[in-house]
Amino acid sequence: MGGSLAAGVLVLGTGSGGGAGADPAAQPTSAGDAVQRLIDMSHQAEQLNQQALAAQSDLEAKQAVAGDADTKLAGATEAVNAAQAEVRKFQPAIDRTAVAAYQGARTNRLFSVLVSNSPQQLLDQMSTLDVMSTQTAEQVAQYKKASDAATAAESTARTASDAARAAAQQADNVRADLERKRADLQGGIAQVIGAWGQLSAGDKSALSGTLFPAGFDRDRLLNGLVPGSGTSALAAGLTRVGDPYVWGATGPDQFDCSGLVQWAFHQVGINVPRTSQAQAGVGTPVSRQELQPGDVVFFYSDASHVGIYAGNGLMLHASTFGVPVAVAPMDSTPFHSARRYWMGMS
Repeated sequence: MGGSLAAGVLVLGTGSGGGAGADPAAQPTSAGDAVQRLIDMSHQAEQLNQQALAAQSDLEAKQAVAGDADTKLAGATEAVNAAQAEVRKFQPAIDRTAVAAYQGARTNRLFSVLVSNSPQQLLDQMSTLDVMSTQTAEQVAQYKKASDAATAAESTARTASDAARAAAQQADNVRADLERKRADLQGGIAQVIGAWGQLSAGDKSALSGTLFPAGFDRDRLLNGLVPGSGTSALAAGLTRVGDPYVWGATGPDQFDCSGLVQWAFHQVGINVPRTSQAQAGVGTPVSRQELQPGDVVFFYSDASHVGIYAGNGLMLHASTFGVPVAVAPMDSTPFHSARRYWMGMS
């Protein structure tokens, strides 16, 4: 994630005042209200976080396309220059032929018959004319072909470059719009965090919850995992339990939801996209009934939250502000879909 985006989100924990998209004027009236408000606003921030990350990725992809188009344009321009150099090489011969024709020079076969003193002289003159005609025609054809091809390539590359630059600008506009929305949201979240700061230690503990549900045995789970890409990623992710949730973070000791998934699979050599929505589009779809430990699970109607299935209806995830990376029941969040990743997938 770009530094500017990360910085824009990190101030959620310390920002003050400002407008918010979730009616910041509605102040929490109790500790319980403040906790729930914080959870709701944090989810909204995570949705915007994932959308902004997607816009950033889209922007970078379009910039790469623009760069490729510029490279092609440079190559096409070089081809045009080479073709023009060929024109300059052929031009003297073409000019001489044109001048001779204009001045009435006899360069046809009939004239050779009329002026030849012998059959051999006739053959020599006709052969010379044939060679001159063939060479001139070939030179003109080669020039025209090279020039036409280079001009067409330049036109195509320039069109592609213009389109790519327009797309990059569009993506940049989208990102700017999302940053504005996130800035608007900061005020409301800052108010909730202010109320959260007034909670008792017991209320804060209730919000944070436990790192593992009752009866969960991490060592037993790890020892029982069938070796594989997903289970190895789960094992890696479990080493980060207790690390703080931070919007835009990808590790190694603080994470947002998709950052944790990306980090865990990177540890086993699998590169996955940065955002939860993009992560929901790779790998193999898996139904909820077919889930196995190490599968990637997505939540909410827009797949704005993601975790790694840990078996028995549990998942490993970076949940929300104030809650560290933990293993929790999947039923606590509306299920969207699941995917299975493997080495070498695309």
